[in-house]
Amino acid sequence: MVQVKGVRISVRRVRAAMLASLFSIGVAVSGAVYAATSSTTFTVNATVQSNCTISATNVDFGIYDPNAGSPSDTSSTLSVLCTNGTPYTVALDAGSNAGSTVANRHMVSENGDQLTYDLYTDASHTSLWGDGNSGTDTVSASGSGGSQAITVYAEIPNGQTVPAGSYSDSVTATLNY
Repeated sequence: MVQVKGVRISVRRVRAAMLASLFSIGVAVSGAVYAATSSTTFTVNATVQSNCTISATNVDFGIYDPNAGSPSDTSSTLSVLCTNGTPYTVALDAGSNAGSTVANRHMVSENGDQLTYDLYTDASHTSLWGDGNSGTDTVSASGSGGSQAITVYAEIPNGQTVPAGSYSDSVTATLNY
């Protein structure tokens, strides 16, 4: 027993009153007391769409010397960016000059003279890069989610006797995915 201002109070009652006060303060601070819980689940969805883009650097042979006795070689780079796992194929057309085919591409001068060149899928120049028609070679791969570099190997065969001048062509690269 404890005596406070002439009143006798049991220690048990003091402890019980203090615990009750602390409990009510805790309930007020933390919110209501719950007797049960319930839960549910929900799904989260997204669709990743296949997407690809392509860009290219120009093929620049520089100065061609028909008397050099060897072909003039250079290359270009195609940059393909496809969604990870997306299969794709890159085809090159015959060029924009009249009479050109995948097996016989031509650059043309201002005077209409033709300078033959070839585009290959490989560094050893054994597979002409085609438009995908008639069984011509293309390059196939799958996207990585990052930019992928593909080399276009170019060659002007030696021994062409063409007049001096500037020659050009325009080739379209088509990305199918």
